[in-house]
Amino acid sequence: MNFATPESIISRAAQHHGLASQSIGAILVDSGRLSADAAESIIKLQKAEGLRFGDAAIQLGLLTEADVRYALSHQFNYPYLLPDDKNISEEVVAAFKPFSPVVEKLRALRSQLMLRWFDGETGNKMLALTSPDTGEGRSYIAANLAVVFSQLGERTLLIDADLRNPRQHEIFKLGNRTGLSTILAGRTTLDESINRIPNLLGLSVLPAGAIPPNPQELLSRPQFTSMLQAAQQQFDVILFDTSAGAEFADAQMIAARAGGAIVLSRKNITHASRLRDLTTSLQHSGATVVGSVLNGN
Repeated sequence: MNFATPESIISRAAQHHGLASQSIGAILVDSGRLSADAAESIIKLQKAEGLRFGDAAIQLGLLTEADVRYALSHQFNYPYLLPDDKNISEEVVAAFKPFSPVVEKLRALRSQLMLRWFDGETGNKMLALTSPDTGEGRSYIAANLAVVFSQLGERTLLIDADLRNPRQHEIFKLGNRTGLSTILAGRTTLDESINRIPNLLGLSVLPAGAIPPNPQELLSRPQFTSMLQAAQQQFDVILFDTSAGAEFADAQMIAARAGGAIVLSRKNITHASRLRDLTTSLQHSGATVVGSVLNGN
């Protein structure tokens, strides 16, 4: 597989968002990463040798490649996080290493989903991610897939619908007192429970909330349908992280409400028979199995 360069990836995002209005130099000066005097030195070399601003800055030793990528990401509304950002877990590689091979594969998955499911003509906005058992990477894939959708400019909501062993509040370092369970119990509203991720434009996360004693009963309530109707008015893409599909019926219920599901498996971990049984049960629930993903991590 051929992997795109950081500049080409950001350029694709720029086409989606529209051209940027602020220069790289201005962004770096405003962020404190570059002094005004240093910027002038870079501009002089840039003009003298016909270089790009970033190349001239690196040649002078005034900026690193990471600094230039940071500026490009902000210039074209393609946000990602620097390694010292502690507000989100390092598991969210799409936020910290958006130009790595593993994230390129996530973008390839996103492209397939945009063509096959979120194509605009069908009106599909929701998709469940499930797998047969625990430890197969559902939360990891869901979190990173949500980030790459938001980087495309899609208003993205990630719902932690695993009401048994939720993880998204840990990954995004959020509180978990309110969330899906408290909405379904009638104690809070969607707007009160959503967490917008400030450094990742377009991404919102709905944690699972307090773990209830009756997940299946809560998911069967009409409040779930009402909440999803409201969410579809606000968001372009809604992804569900679910509980283990072979252990509980929660995932099938959620997939049926979402309309579609991706079935995940993990290399050397998932049993083929359990994967096959889960796929069959999802289809019997009325959900479309959009595809499958092999998690090699």
